[in-house]
Amino acid sequence: MRLNGVLMAGLVLLLGLGSGAATSAAAATLPAAPTPSPTATQSSPAPTPTAAAGENNDPPDEAAVAEQSVTVLASTNFQLPFPCGQAWAGNSSGSSAHRAYEIDFNRGGTADADLGDTVVAAAAGTVVISSHQGSTNGYGNLVKIDHGGGWTSFYAHLNSRSVSAGAKVSQGQKVGTVGKTSKPGNNISAHLHYEVRQGEGYPGNIRKAVFNGSTFGYPTQTLTSKNKCGGTNPHTAQSVCGSGYTVIDSAALGTAGTVYLLYNNANGNNCVATIKKSSLGTATATAAYLEVQGKTRVTDSGSFTYYAGPVRAAAAGKCVKWGGKAGSSAYNSPFEHCG
Repeated sequence: MRLNGVLMAGLVLLLGLGSGAATSAAAATLPAAPTPSPTATQSSPAPTPTAAAGENNDPPDEAAVAEQSVTVLASTNFQLPFPCGQAWAGNSSGSSAHRAYEIDFNRGGTADADLGDTVVAAAAGTVVISSHQGSTNGYGNLVKIDHGGGWTSFYAHLNSRSVSAGAKVSQGQKVGTVGKTSKPGNNISAHLHYEVRQGEGYPGNIRKAVFNGSTFGYPTQTLTSKNKCGGTNPHTAQSVCGSGYTVIDSAALGTAGTVYLLYNNANGNNCVATIKKSSLGTATATAAYLEVQGKTRVTDSGSFTYYAGPVRAAAAGKCVKWGGKAGSSAYNSPFEHCG
């Protein structure tokens, strides 16, 4: 029997619908393809953030990297970008400039308390940017490290940079100091802006930060650095007191540590810090104090893993008492260093 045109068209449509339904049903039963993940602790932002109009926060690299010469993330344990034993508070939601998992770090109680504090590499790699970004974006003094496998870390708003583009850096190596540099007209307080990225396409390439094997507790968390913690104290009196301070006196606390008195010619402040030599990484009784003549003594005392302090006070033209304790040993000075 010969089918007429209308009947033939209907049959073709029916067969097509049946075939489509079968295909859809089959597709519904297939498992979804897994999304590749570089490590168990890293994940992509969801939903994918979008860049704001006029943003230019994906600056071009200043140095090329040979893939075989860098450390691949899979064999790298990212650590907090600060010296061993320091506690820093991170905040991912406190800035309107953030698009995803960026973190701003502070530890001081005033706006510029952290200015000049040491910043170190979170993992080994090659420096691909070390420059002031000027009017290009809000990063100011920026260091970017390539860790291989498409993974990079950003250290922004630095007061100073200690490495050059093309340099190889090890984990825990100093790369700069905490600052507040930005583009002209941006008045910000001192902090470290830290990011981890994978691949291209800002801001969708920003990844959750992982420190010592654990994902940062977004949106806020205070962490103690495990970066390059070893058998020697990674801290010095100068690194604890900050930029501009010079040691003018010290006293041994047996074999347990040393207490230091420092002075800053620029602002007329003294600073005292007790640096442990034993029981490193273990919280033990440690103290540091500073007393300016005619004023109340200021003390930092407790169970600390690496140091006590910094204790700072304005002392230009004044005599000071200073001292500290580590373990069972203590030192107490008379009023001295007047001037």
